[in-house]
Amino acid sequence: MSVKRDEILEALKRIILPDGGDIVSRDMVRALTVDGGTVRFVLEVPAEMGPRMEPARAAAQRAAESVAGVESVSVILTAHSAGPKAAPPPPNLKIGGHPKPQAGPERVAGVDRILAIASGKGGVGKSTVSSNLAVALARQGRRVGLLDADIYGPSQHRMMGLNERPASPDGKEIIPLKNHGVTFISMGLMLKEDEAVVWRGPMLMGALQQLLGQVRWGELDVLIVDLPPGTGDVQLSLSQKTEVTGAIIVSTPQDIALLDARKAINMFEKTGIKVLGLIENMSTYICPNCGHEDHIFGHGGAKKDADRLGIPFLGEIPLDISVRLAGDGGTPIAVGDGPIADSYVAIAKGLIERGIA
Repeated sequence: MSVKRDEILEALKRIILPDGGDIVSRDMVRALTVDGGTVRFVLEVPAEMGPRMEPARAAAQRAAESVAGVESVSVILTAHSAGPKAAPPPPNLKIGGHPKPQAGPERVAGVDRILAIASGKGGVGKSTVSSNLAVALARQGRRVGLLDADIYGPSQHRMMGLNERPASPDGKEIIPLKNHGVTFISMGLMLKEDEAVVWRGPMLMGALQQLLGQVRWGELDVLIVDLPPGTGDVQLSLSQKTEVTGAIIVSTPQDIALLDARKAINMFEKTGIKVLGLIENMSTYICPNCGHEDHIFGHGGAKKDADRLGIPFLGEIPLDISVRLAGDGGTPIAVGDGPIADSYVAIAKGLIERGIA
């Protein structure tokens, strides 16, 4: 008489488990083979049930042996592990949204001074000045942070040679990155390369509040905030939400740039933030071939404006292709040595001597 597989399974359904169900319905009968009168199968149970399942294994063997035509039965009990638990998904860190209400400007935990680097218009090299000034201050032994607050057009992550997304252990606190001795965070680290930020003002303001308040900055002597050009939402949010030590205005020497620089100065005066000084960028061009000095954008205009307005003139930065190459390469020129690096070092030392940084 030929033994059928279904007959064995029907017999095994009689083996009821203490916590409910039978060994067939619970999918514990594995590798069942019927060869004439010989029956073999594996009783596979979860690891935590293994030690107490021997009675069930013996009962299953007897049940199979009770089927007509069965001559021998082999039952192997095995306990399987569920395997390593899958790592939990990373916390869902959301940047943006409406800002949280607060009574007034607040300090950033652990940060001694906050310097806002601003310009009235784009294209004057404000971000380049910010990253190089941060590096120059770090080289003077200062504990420096750099926040790229240009939410719409972040570029500092490229200049600082960073492209890793910041970690967030709980979906709220943000762990900044560090390079060239500078603690750093940017919206650019949280976006795809070509992804645009399409936000209205409130979300922009909320993002700035998060980047200031939720980042684990640690203990810093100075936090440099690279602002977007103009006099808009980010500048207003910074002045209303954060205790800012002061603002440094970056301009090129030509009249058009200085006109907008004056507007930036006026904005900070209206918002109660002290203007600490003016930097003239792209001040002088020296030909690398012949050594001829030229003033492509003019020269000395920022110093004249600073003197006229009674604002400290902090220094001038020459125009040189090495600055652009260094920034594109992710290593600000102030990391190394040379005339351009020396210009930033001189400004950094001046800020330290004045007690600004």
